[in-house]
Amino acid sequence: MFSRLAAKRLLEIRRVLRPSLALSSPASTAARSFSTALNYHIDSPDNKPDAPWEFTAANMERVKEIMSHYPSNYKQSAVIPLLDLAQQQHGGWLPVSAMNAVAKVIEVAPIRVYEVATFYSMFNRTKVGKYHLLVCGTTPCMIRGSREIEEALLKHLGVKRNEVTKDGMFSVGEMECMGCCVNAPMITVADYSNGSEGYTYNYYEDVTPKRVVEIVEMLRRGEKPPVGTQNPNRTRSGPEGGNLTLLGECKPPPCRDLDAC
Repeated sequence: MFSRLAAKRLLEIRRVLRPSLALSSPASTAARSFSTALNYHIDSPDNKPDAPWEFTAANMERVKEIMSHYPSNYKQSAVIPLLDLAQQQHGGWLPVSAMNAVAKVIEVAPIRVYEVATFYSMFNRTKVGKYHLLVCGTTPCMIRGSREIEEALLKHLGVKRNEVTKDGMFSVGEMECMGCCVNAPMITVADYSNGSEGYTYNYYEDVTPKRVVEIVEMLRRGEKPPVGTQNPNRTRSGPEGGNLTLLGECKPPPCRDLDAC
């Protein structure tokens, strides 16, 4: 009886997952994704397998340079930098035709590229704004107010998470740990306004709800907000107000003759 129940449950699970497992060719229309709100791919006029897509001449030179870092029998190792380059070229998101182009370059089945693009949150499979604002949502930033940061951005821009403003300028997403916990909370701005030639990815740390709105408006005006900590009382990741220890010359340990080294 237990085996029959287990088999029945397994069948139910397969029925639920079947759409997300169906992406086995470029013409398929389903793909599992952790990076967007979509759990599967749906063809649209600007995102379909047979849409023409190829790297620009300038980016093909960058493709060759990227490929030169990997042995000829391990071309698939270049999948992440090539997807990143394709995303920069395509205004911050990856249509399925761009993923197919990457698969062709590294000579693998397209599903191998889809597996990577749908796993990492750095890859967007739906349109984003020219400035894609990513709020760190991991524990240190959450404790320091990342939810309030996100709420301020969404309210100011009048969008929901992963939506694009009507003018196409901004979108807001979430990313897990950006590796700058000492300066929590923080956001990252991926700037796709100038394509792959002028692409930047900048950290803005020690932000407040008021400060992130100011950063948005500076970007809207075409200005470049100062990157790094937004706390005027800190220098990089140093303590607020300056150092309280290690203020003088460090003395060598008395048990060791450093001059003899």
